[in-house]
Amino acid sequence: MADAKVLEGQKWVNATYAGVSGYVKCPENGQTGWSTMYSFIMGLQHELGISPVVASFGETTMSKLVAYKSISDGDQNKNIRDIIRYGLFCKGYWGESGDTFNADALESMKKNMGIWQSGQDAWNRSVQAKVFKALLTMDAYVVIAGGTDKIRGIQQWLNGRYWEKSAYNIGPCDGLYSRDVQKSLVIALQYEMGIAAPNGNFGPGTQAALKNHTLAEGATGIMVSLFTAACVFNEPVPVGTDGVRTAFTSTFSSNITEYVRLFQEFSYLPQRAGRADYDTWCQLLVSMGNPDRDVTGADTRFVINADRAKWLKNSGCEIVGRYLYSPDPNFEKEIRPGELETILAAGLKFFPIMQVHGRDVTEYNYTTGFQHALIAHEQATKFNIPRGSVIYFAVDFDATQDEMDPFIVKYFNGVVVGLADRGKKYIHGVYGSRNVCINATQKTYARYSFVSGMSWGFSGNLGFPLPANWSFNQIKEISGIETGGEGGKIDLDHDVWRPYSDPGVRSLAAAPSPAADFMTYIDQLYATAQDYKASNSTSRSASQLVMEFVRHEEYGGLNWGILIGNYDRDWVTYAKSKGHTVKKGFTDPNSGYEIGPDHLLATANGHLLFTQPTNPKSVNSGDIAGWGGDFMTFYANWRNDEQQYASGKAYCDAKLAKPGVSSSFSFQDLIEDADGYLIARACNAGTPINQIVREHYGNGGGHLTRFTQYFSKRFSTAADCRDQAFNDLTMENETFNLARSALILAKGAQSPTVLANLPGGFDKLRNFCQGFVDAIVARVGAES
Repeated sequence: MADAKVLEGQKWVNATYAGVSGYVKCPENGQTGWSTMYSFIMGLQHELGISPVVASFGETTMSKLVAYKSISDGDQNKNIRDIIRYGLFCKGYWGESGDTFNADALESMKKNMGIWQSGQDAWNRSVQAKVFKALLTMDAYVVIAGGTDKIRGIQQWLNGRYWEKSAYNIGPCDGLYSRDVQKSLVIALQYEMGIAAPNGNFGPGTQAALKNHTLAEGATGIMVSLFTAACVFNEPVPVGTDGVRTAFTSTFSSNITEYVRLFQEFSYLPQRAGRADYDTWCQLLVSMGNPDRDVTGADTRFVINADRAKWLKNSGCEIVGRYLYSPDPNFEKEIRPGELETILAAGLKFFPIMQVHGRDVTEYNYTTGFQHALIAHEQATKFNIPRGSVIYFAVDFDATQDEMDPFIVKYFNGVVVGLADRGKKYIHGVYGSRNVCINATQKTYARYSFVSGMSWGFSGNLGFPLPANWSFNQIKEISGIETGGEGGKIDLDHDVWRPYSDPGVRSLAAAPSPAADFMTYIDQLYATAQDYKASNSTSRSASQLVMEFVRHEEYGGLNWGILIGNYDRDWVTYAKSKGHTVKKGFTDPNSGYEIGPDHLLATANGHLLFTQPTNPKSVNSGDIAGWGGDFMTFYANWRNDEQQYASGKAYCDAKLAKPGVSSSFSFQDLIEDADGYLIARACNAGTPINQIVREHYGNGGGHLTRFTQYFSKRFSTAADCRDQAFNDLTMENETFNLARSALILAKGAQSPTVLANLPGGFDKLRNFCQGFVDAIVARVGAES
C-alpha cells in the first residue's frame, strides 16, 4: 500500500538531486525500500560536498557528517532537514510538515533504539552522525512479525551500551535475530575482552580470548549478559512441543545451566555440563562452532580406495560422504564401481550427496530439481544403495532469503516429485547454509540437513539457528592430507555427525519398505482380532479392534471415552495375552519421519465411528479425534503466543505442520491426521485395515499422494476447508464445548467464540483458519 508521505519524499528527492553526478532515482511508488534510502543517502552526500555521490553510507559520508555537527530541527540546511523529515516518515514516524522535522518523533525513535538519554533534551532532539546513518536504513526499531520483546530488549541494550564505540553501528530493534545482530554481539564481546580493533569477525584473536572466559553457575557480570544474549538468540532448543527457552540475565543461574546443557546436547558438543566453555561460546556465535573439535564424519570429492578407507577409520572417522554423480565422468568426484563396498569393508558407513552445480541461482528451478532426482535415483540404484536412504541434494552457494521461494524451494519441489515419480525409493535431504536447510525442511519436508557450517560468513549462516533436523555439520576443510600407501593425498571436509539422526548406509543389501515392520505388526494384530471376534460376541469389526488396541494406552482415557467411546478392555487383555504390545513408532516411507501409530489409529478410530458429515462445511467428533483436536490445541498456543504473532495466519505459516519447528501441531501430526482419515475411509468402504495399511505404505504407494487425497476427500475446496476450521473452533454443541474446554480453556487461552465477537475478532479468527487451509494446500502442491 502506498504511503502519501513516502511518495512525497520520493518525488522530492528525485526532483532535488536529479542533476547530481552519480545520483540514481528511486521508484516513486509510496513504498519504503532500500532504493529510496539510497536516494536519500546520495542527497545527503551532495549536501555534505561529496561528488560523485554513491548508493552507500561509507566512511567518507560518516566523517563528513561527524565534522558537520549534530543536527537540530533548526539547522540552517533545509535540504538536510527534509532528508531527516522524510527519513522519519519512511521509518514509520511522523516526520512533520513544512520546513522542519519532528523532534518528538526523533526522540521516540531514539527511545525505540535504546539510546535515549534521560535529562539530555537537546541531545535527544538532535540527529547525531550514527543516528543519521541508522535513520537511512531499512532497520526497524519496533517488534515486527516473528520478533519478540525479549530479543528486542537485548538489541536495545546492545545499542545503549555500545553505540558510541567506533566499531559499533546502531542496530535494528525489531525482535529478530539477524546477521547484523550477530555482528553487533561479536563486536560487543570484542570490546569487553579487550580486542585491539573490534570488527565483528570471529578471528583468531577473538577465539583465543574466548578461551579465557569460561563461565559457570554462580558467575555474574557483563560476560554473563553477553553469553545469555547469545543463548537467547539461539533459542529454542528443539525439545518437546514448545522447545526450551532461556533468559537474558547477568547472573548464571541453575536455569541457565539447564538450558546450556540441552543446547550442548542438541549441538553435540564434547562437554555437556552446562558451562559456558570455549566450544559452547563458539557454537553460539558461529555456524562452524569450534572447527578444531574432534569429529566422526567427513566428506570428500576423492575416491575412497582401500588405503584411504583404512586411514579414515584409523583417524576416528565413522562415516564418509561421497557424490552420486559428476557431469564430467573423468572427474574423481563421482563414486566409482566397487568403492562403496571398499568403504563398508573398512568398517565405515557412508552417505550419498547429489550435486550437479551450485554457483548460479538461476540453475535452481523445478525442472532441474526433477531431473536431478531422476539422476540421483538411477545412480543410487546402480550402486545398490538400499531403499529408504537419505540423499543430500546440494545448494553450494550463499543463497539469500529472497532467492529461497523463487529458486531454491522450487528446485526441491522438483526433487520431491522426481523421487516420487520413481516410487520414493529414496528420501531427500538438503546440503547448504543453515537458512537453506531450514527453508528446504520447512517447505519441502527434507528429512535431514547437512549444514555447510564452515562457510560461517554466508548470510544464510549468520543470524540463523542450527536446524532442528541437522545430521551433519561441515566445520572445516583440510587440503593435501597424506593418507599413506596407495592413498596419496586427499582433500577432506570434517563433519560433525549427530547421533540418532541419519544412520547412513551400513549395507548394500536390498531393504524393504521402511514401514515393513509396521505392516507386519498390523497383519499379526488383525489376525488376533479376527480370532477374538470368532470366540466373543462383539459388534466391533476386526479393524476397529486393531485401532482400539494401538490407541488404548495414550488415547484411551476419560476424555477419549466421551469423544469416541471406550475401547474394548476384554479385547485388549486378550491381545496382550497373545504377546501383543503397543507399537511406538515406524518410519514413513515418503518423508522418512517417525510416525506415531497411537495417534494415527486414534484418528482412524474417530473417523471410522463418525463418518464425515454430508454438509461440506460441517465437522463432527471424528474430526476432533484428528485434525480438529490438533487445531484446537494449536489455537490455544497461538493465543498464548499472540505477543509474538498478532496474525494467526502468520503463526500458522511459521509453526503449523513445519518439520524442524517445535509445535503442538507438528508435521508428523498432520501426516497422522491425513493417513488416519484415509485408513478409516477405506475401512468404512469394506477394506480390512491390514490390507489398506499395506496398500498405503507399501507398493500401493498411497502415501505418495496422501495430502492430495486427504484434501479432496475431506475438505474438497479451500472455502469449505476454512469453514470447517472455523466451525471446529466455534460450533456450539456439548462434545465440541467439552473438547474446547479441555484443549483451549484449560491452557489459559481465550475462547474462539469470545474472540470472534470482539471488534475485528471475527476477521482475525478467519485469518487464523486461512492459515490452516494454506498449510494443507501447500502440501498438496508439493505432491504435484
